[in-house]
Amino acid sequence: QLQLVESGGGLVLPGGSLRLSCAASGSTLENYAIGWFRQAPGKEREGVSCISNSDGSTWCADSVKGRFTVSRDNAKNTVYLQINGRKPEDEAVYYCGAAWLYTVLTYEYAYWGQGSQVAVSS
Repeated sequence: QLQLVESGGGLVLPGGSLRLSCAASGSTLENYAIGWFRQAPGKEREGVSCISNSDGSTWCADSVKGRFTVSRDNAKNTVYLQINGRKPEDEAVYYCGAAWLYTVLTYEYAYWGQGSQVAVSS
């Protein structure tokens, strides 16, 4: 069974950068579309980016477009989310998920990581 583990979160100054990783075990990640989601306290989980399992197409939410980049390294069975130009509203727990479909609909995601906290220092 596919298992996902996020890493790379932490505290960053506004405008700073970091890279989140989503490492898979138990199955081949390239068979799945991978989505990145975030959830801030008191808010619903929202999709921020995803990458397809077929042609490598990517999607980013308008709120992060131009600042976030999703990529995958199938040889390492890992998907990344590069976060640049951090804003206070980016502070949240970030989750990666795996789905059979290229979508940001959370109910389509069968597998989830445990989450990684991203904080923006003031």
